[in-house]
Amino acid sequence: MAPPDSPPPPYGHGVEDIVVQPPHTATWLVHIDRSMWVGGVGGLMLQALHPLAMRGVWQNSDFRRDPFGRLRRTADFVGRVTFGSPAEADEIGRRVRGIHRRLRFDDPETGRVRRVDEPELLLWVHCAEVSSYLSVARRSGLGLDDRQADRYLAEQRRSATYVGLHAEDVPGSLAELDDYFASVRPLLRATPEAVSTVRFLMWPRLPAGLRALAPGRPAYFPFGALCYHSLPGWARRMYGVLPEVPRGVVTAGLRAFRTVMDTLPEPVHDRAFMPATREMLAASRGRLGAAGYDVTKGLRGLTDPRRWPSRRS
Repeated sequence: MAPPDSPPPPYGHGVEDIVVQPPHTATWLVHIDRSMWVGGVGGLMLQALHPLAMRGVWQNSDFRRDPFGRLRRTADFVGRVTFGSPAEADEIGRRVRGIHRRLRFDDPETGRVRRVDEPELLLWVHCAEVSSYLSVARRSGLGLDDRQADRYLAEQRRSATYVGLHAEDVPGSLAELDDYFASVRPLLRATPEAVSTVRFLMWPRLPAGLRALAPGRPAYFPFGALCYHSLPGWARRMYGVLPEVPRGVVTAGLRAFRTVMDTLPEPVHDRAFMPATREMLAASRGRLGAAGYDVTKGLRGLTDPRRWPSRRS
């Protein structure tokens, strides 16, 4: 596999008009990886440690009634600003910014009414999310070295602009991300709302449309526990919700989850997404196929550079 920290190939010119983050990017490798399901839930758990961000979610979100809906909406956003066209990414960015612009929440500690789209809160949500995606993917077996991880974070500055942040204000390397977390950790704590959220994410109530799956609900807990144990050690110590387990056991669990998920054909795996997300992914495959990419193995197959268009002479 060609390292994604190398310059885009000559034939890649113009592909950015087809897809926001093309197959030669580090973002493509991370976001197409099946470990994203663990990273996504772990990201929600990590985000909950910021008291103000948690209050904004608690007072405005229906995640307790429809946790899977929130996860699927997050997957739709991430998918569109990765695999979608620039126009699709711009459209969902406008939609998300418009929703956030209208939302307010009460801060009982100060008596103030706060905005959900305050830059401090948007930056925390972004950093917690991309940190979780990246760390879980690498730990699950995706072979990204530190240079490639830096490139992923630099690429994710663009994603941050869709929610209203300025790219230059967003950490673009592992070192910058570490500095950011060091600066924000004194503000974090496991509030009752945060602990309730983590417990809920490990044992969610099934929405009406999925009640038929209730007999299999106990099988979800190992997944939820894996998401919890994938959190940074300092975050788990703040929560103290589950007993600690050896790091090697968690890593083995992450690798096993990724291996099992990799056995699913792409059309089967993608049924977990909303219909609109599946339509967006199908359109992306169509555009890339028309541009000369071999999409017979789906979008995930494009992690192999041999499926990219031949170099022009």
